[in-house]
Amino acid sequence: MADPTLQNVFEAILKYGHDEDFTPRVDPDFVATEAPAGSPEKLEILAERVRSGYPLWHDEDRFDYSGLTGVVRPRD
Repeated sequence: MADPTLQNVFEAILKYGHDEDFTPRVDPDFVATEAPAGSPEKLEILAERVRSGYPLWHDEDRFDYSGLTGVVRPRD
């Protein structure tokens, strides 16, 4: 059974020694991001989700790179 006193998976591991019973919370503050995969912004969002007890992935997170402009590095 889920322990409502736990704020995130780290607290579950500290208390029980495992994360098998931890269930991430989903509420209106759990929102999707347009940050592209691998970007510093996306990594920070994922880290904050874990710290906040949310699931790592949101069903509406950006899943491709369409509409983005990359940096062009000149050839040597």
